[in-house]
Amino acid sequence: MSSATASAAPALPASQDPTLNRRMITISIMLATIIQALDGTIANVALPHMQGSLSASQDQITWVLTSFIVAAAIATPLTGWLCDRFGQKNTFLVSVAGFTLASVLCGLSGTLSEIVAARLLQGVFGAALVPLSQAVLLDINPREKHGSAMAIWGMGVMIGPILGPTLGGWLTDSYSWRWVFFINIPIGAMAFYGIWRYIRKDPPNRRMNFDMFGFATLSLSIGALQMLLDRGEQNDWFSSTETWIEAIVLAMSLCYFIAHTALRPAGKSFLDYRLLKNSNYVSGLLFIFIVGMVLFATRALTPSMLQGLMNYPAAIAGLVTAPSGLGTMLAMLIVGRLTGKIDTRILLGMGFSITAFSLWQMANFTLDLVPKTVVWNGIIQGIGLGLVFVPLSAATFATLSPQMRAEGTAIYSLVRNIGSSIGIALVQTLLVRNTQIAHASLTEHITIANPALHDPGIASVYNLGTGTGMAALNGEITRQASMIAYLDDFWLMMWLTILVLPLLLLIKPPKKNAPVVVDHAAME
Repeated sequence: MSSATASAAPALPASQDPTLNRRMITISIMLATIIQALDGTIANVALPHMQGSLSASQDQITWVLTSFIVAAAIATPLTGWLCDRFGQKNTFLVSVAGFTLASVLCGLSGTLSEIVAARLLQGVFGAALVPLSQAVLLDINPREKHGSAMAIWGMGVMIGPILGPTLGGWLTDSYSWRWVFFINIPIGAMAFYGIWRYIRKDPPNRRMNFDMFGFATLSLSIGALQMLLDRGEQNDWFSSTETWIEAIVLAMSLCYFIAHTALRPAGKSFLDYRLLKNSNYVSGLLFIFIVGMVLFATRALTPSMLQGLMNYPAAIAGLVTAPSGLGTMLAMLIVGRLTGKIDTRILLGMGFSITAFSLWQMANFTLDLVPKTVVWNGIIQGIGLGLVFVPLSAATFATLSPQMRAEGTAIYSLVRNIGSSIGIALVQTLLVRNTQIAHASLTEHITIANPALHDPGIASVYNLGTGTGMAALNGEITRQASMIAYLDDFWLMMWLTILVLPLLLLIKPPKKNAPVVVDHAAME
């Protein structure tokens, strides 16, 4: 499935071909990665404007986000089969063109149903962009440069959650919410031209049979999981019939998929289980799942905490959280050169330790938080994540055969996205419930016998004899309870990061200049 497959006589692998314009290929595929990564978060801040323009309720407008996430999750596992059937370059071109066209349709939508349908198309066509960009970078670079290649790829992937909300807010305020989607047109056009011009065409292998039953059951399980996580908190989880239906569909379809995959011959099922025989790859999936949980959960909590509890304007909240991206990019640039020279487990251990330290700092935040503290903490956390992301990606695919990269990168991206969905759902659920618990605990101490309430300064603000005073006191209790709940979430993320450290022993760094093991993963 490599884009380096020649159409005529046997040719050099792409990683050894001196005629390839690697710089232009890298720029082109990273533009495609950036627009897909951005669209996962850029529309979030524009939802209130869309709601008014499209005459939708608050519950209905969330489908603009849900439709994209579910469609992308379902379509991501198709990447390997599409590359095998139609060739990597053709799949890439169609994905970029379809995603750009769907972005135009999103911007032109006049009703809720139109934009939801367009977002579904965006998710379907955009699903392959991130795994394909990773596969191409691995293909066109020799193994000793895989660390630098993954650093570039990681920066593209990270731009979405970092710049998406800030860029989306600026476009919405300065122009309109439609420009959140129209911004993809020039970027998509440049990416399409670069991929068409510089990536060599590869003939399709057509060695993989399309396993319709496997795809259908996997799609049902992924779709049900995403729906359950996205709407669970809103539906009060298992108090809702909808959540039970989604859970039952998830369990049944996943069981059918596992049984079906295990019973079919190797290479004949939708997911080639020979991928799971590669210990480094499986370990990488475990770690990227944890990274997805910590990265996106933390980034989802911080802006809401700053705006909701500390009255930061949206623009300021975006500015003080953006420097974490600078830390990530700086670390990626440095670690990209170190990968292959320093034991991967040491780099990963440093990254997880720094991330845990930043989360410990966050778990000790107070309501008197100043912007400088948020900025420096974000930079530290960004450095930790950068140290994890690059060597983890390189180690995951170090012993995986090139023939399996398209499918392997697709599953890798899917697991990262599922981890982020679970992480966000988990911290949001705990935030709501722990706020209620902390509120009840704090109110137990609010009695007329409490001497603090008789202090003249406090009594003048929280006069329990007036409705206004009672409301002000309840507001402050809620604020304090919410802060406690945020801190509980940060503690959880910190311990989750620490507990994963012993699992680094599962990763076996490949020997220098050792050949890639292909006996368990080569396509037949």
